[in-house]
Amino acid sequence: TGTISSLQRQLEIQESQLRRTKAEKEMLQKKLREQENQLQAMSTKFCSLSEEKREEVMVTMEKENHRLQQVVTEQESKLAEQNKLISELQGTVNQLQAEVLTNRSHIHKQQRDQKAIQREAETLQHRELQTRVALECVTSRFEKYRSKIIQATFSAAGSKAPQAELTDEEVLEAMQKIINERLEFYQMLKQKGIK
Repeated sequence: TGTISSLQRQLEIQESQLRRTKAEKEMLQKKLREQENQLQAMSTKFCSLSEEKREEVMVTMEKENHRLQQVVTEQESKLAEQNKLISELQGTVNQLQAEVLTNRSHIHKQQRDQKAIQREAETLQHRELQTRVALECVTSRFEKYRSKIIQATFSAAGSKAPQAELTDEEVLEAMQKIINERLEFYQMLKQKGIK
């Protein structure tokens, strides 16, 4: 955005300079037209003079004509310079306009990319929230199931209720002990022939 503002300022300066140069060109062309009109008026006046006066006016006119030709040459030279400057300024203006358009295009692309990234981030946040909810649900169910296992394991006859928080290994050992005792009891009944 800063680059675009800078380019636009440069563009405005160049366009202002271009307008000034065009105004100067128009002024020079106006001066040339005025001098041509003066020459025409003098030529008309000259035609109405007597022979003697004509020669006198002729000398004066030749001097004036020579002076005016120099002025015209100078003005044409200045005009050529102004035209060259106008052409250069127009090229610079066109280049700056192209740069502004390119930068605007880049900014719009970055804005689109940023919006896409933002949408993706929102989607990921939503998924993370769903995953946390699902994890909490699974954790809750696991804790309930574990609690039931502990309750079933230590409610058996001859079992002592746990005094502190049990680890998963301790619960597994207690269950394994109950299973082993049942197997031994079953084997004993089988040996005695009791179904």
